[in-house]
Amino acid sequence: MQNYRIERASMEDMELLIPLFDEYRMFYGQVSDPTGARDFLTERLKLDESVIFMAVVGEGINKRAGGLTQLYPSFSSVTMQRLWILNDLFVSAAQRGFGLGSMLLTSARAFAVSTGTKGLSLTTMTDNMVAQRLYERQGYLKDDEFYTYNLFFK
Repeated sequence: MQNYRIERASMEDMELLIPLFDEYRMFYGQVSDPTGARDFLTERLKLDESVIFMAVVGEGINKRAGGLTQLYPSFSSVTMQRLWILNDLFVSAAQRGFGLGSMLLTSARAFAVSTGTKGLSLTTMTDNMVAQRLYERQGYLKDDEFYTYNLFFK
């Protein structure tokens, strides 16, 4: 495995992010849409609505991204504290098994701690056992106390 490092993504990293984000969406059954990915990520970063970390290797034109995690800010009214929603964690199929997911989660945790938040919250599919094992190894606890409900609009 090459020596990956974690970097916070910026607008200058868009060409690295787009194919990875598109692959992430296709993993969840969505149709490839690089233009939509560009528009979505550009808006998130320009409006400072998310924080994206990338696992990267190389420099300059040889820089490549093997994984990403995207955090969205939220708040707990009960504890009156900020928290981060770890909405996206993805490692490219070719780079799985080398610890990039753990590196990304560690960086997300360090970032959350550095911003003085209550913590990180995430949701994963019930059949995504690989991700569940990773989260539990990283100290995440499965919530058996609350149910999650969603109301989606087309």
